Amino acid sequence: MPNVLSVVAASLVYTSLLFVTGTPRDAATHVSGRTRSYFIAADEVMWDYAPSGTNQITGQPFDAIDQTWTKRGPHRIGTVYQKALYREYSDSTFRTLKPRPAAWAHLGSLGPLIRAEVGDTIRIVFRNNGHHPYSMHPHGVFYRKDSEGALYSDGTPGALARGDAVAPGGTRTYVWLVPERAGPGEGDASSVLWMYHSHVNEGRDVNAGLVGPIIVTRRGMAREDGSPSDVNREFVVAFAETNENVSWYIDDNIRSFVGDPTSVRRVIGFPFLDPFGLSNVKQSMNGFIYGNGPMPTMRIGEHVRWYLMATTNAELHAPHWHGNVVVSQHMRTDVLTLATMGMLVADMVPDNPGIWLFHCHVEPHLRGGMQMRFQVTDSAAAVQ
Repeated sequence: MPNVLSVVAASLVYTSLLFVTGTPRDAATHVSGRTRSYFIAADEVMWDYAPSGTNQITGQPFDAIDQTWTKRGPHRIGTVYQKALYREYSDSTFRTLKPRPAAWAHLGSLGPLIRAEVGDTIRIVFRNNGHHPYSMHPHGVFYRKDSEGALYSDGTPGALARGDAVAPGGTRTYVWLVPERAGPGEGDASSVLWMYHSHVNEGRDVNAGLVGPIIVTRRGMAREDGSPSDVNREFVVAFAETNENVSWYIDDNIRSFVGDPTSVRRVIGFPFLDPFGLSNVKQSMNGFIYGNGPMPTMRIGEHVRWYLMATTNAELHAPHWHGNVVVSQHMRTDVLTLATMGMLVADMVPDNPGIWLFHCHVEPHLRGGMQMRFQVTDSAAAVQ
């Protein structure tokens, strides 16, 4: 007869594994799908939050309040900032940028879309082309310590911890598994949203721009490219209160773009009480303000899936679609609640044609430019 204490101990270990991974360890780590490989670099680029130079929502030049966040001058940076963004390359030489499909141009400053079906393995070859240590840390998927991409004291030996912070010029391969616990749960839609971001100095890294989406589709419901077979069109939108004051590049941006750099100082603490600090807090959607990004377009009657996410600051958003409604969290609505680092899925079958506003209903975010438009058409020719 087995020792009772031994049985209890074994049961506790097994229960701990279930709690940590959501499934027994063998089932969690032995996947049977395909391996999907991506070649992604952290690149330093110049990014314009409002490339048209006008307020695309009003169709007018920026007014006096808009200019708080858009006007470049002796005491303001304006709309162009040096940032670090994730960009996809064609292979491990990292010589050729992979073109972003037109259907995903709306991603803007977000990193490349990573897709997988439950059962797959995601393999990321990551190159750090920046001047600071960066990484790629995923949410939701299964990873071991050597593929966590997060720098903190966890007792991981040196060889396994090299991916925690990839030095400038360095390359690291991350392997992320996609077991059942990474896919849609019971009652969920056929795909779910996760995200990835740099996690060396999270505040500086993410506000510099290093964040992107992961979409996982239920097993047996994915097309060849990993997209859900029951959806006609997908859009990913990040409601991001981007605080450029804490980006790695704030001093470079002051030197490059402020007319009188000696007249301003970098704001370390709460930025909203300082005029210069406030001007560097961009209420953006995929890195654009005041509707300056590409306009998502869809047809009446299509099954459209919206994936919404927020970033790392003290954020609370209220995404609101005009003219049409969505189903999210088993509820029909046109306004959702999205908190810090939140991830939501909302399904829409558009029935009302027109160009419609999509924005955050939190008033300071709305006034600061967290607005975009989407188009619903009954013409196939109008939709790519």
